[in-house]
Amino acid sequence: MPEPRPTIDIARYTLDLWQLEAPVSWPSLFGNDRPVELEVGPGKGLFLINAATANPSHNFLGVELARKYARLAATRVAKRNMTNVLVVPGDARLFLARHVPPASLRAVHVYFPDPWWKKRHKKRRVFAEPLVADVERGLEPGGNLHVATDVEEYFGVIRALMSGHPRFQELPPPEPKSPEHDLDYLTNFERKYRLEGRPIFRASYRRGPP
Repeated sequence: MPEPRPTIDIARYTLDLWQLEAPVSWPSLFGNDRPVELEVGPGKGLFLINAATANPSHNFLGVELARKYARLAATRVAKRNMTNVLVVPGDARLFLARHVPPASLRAVHVYFPDPWWKKRHKKRRVFAEPLVADVERGLEPGGNLHVATDVEEYFGVIRALMSGHPRFQELPPPEPKSPEHDLDYLTNFERKYRLEGRPIFRASYRRGPP
């Protein structure tokens, strides 16, 4: 019989939303005072892993509503023994509203949020006015918001929402780079959509001073 696969302990890489202080202390969570970047809905964790590997002097937190994907992302992080990544299973909107200290994030990333196509479901979209307000509050002056979607209509909604917050300055959109290997994409969704030939819409914003 084959040897059983070893169990991977993800406890040190996951945080239960209901156990967290409001607001949280980033140095207490990460054990250092490095800049913190937050991803809304990291899915399987590809961005978290690539970004944290490329920027070891930053801490990264992903808040993922789907618990099975949160566990998968944490497992992938655990396999790499990464010390600058944590995953929270839960609602990122709630986390931003209740747990993020004001002006404490270096960057927020929102990649390929669910478009909720049906009109009656669009109120469920994560990128809405309350999220923008909480991102504006949570980002430090000079901090950045990065957004990507494959849905042109949703991208228009996002840009319209951002235009209502004059504290944000729109930056030139990042140019997509040619992938050097199968995991060299922003997220798993970006890999899927680019291989299918779909256009990707991207935007970046910088939070100005108070």
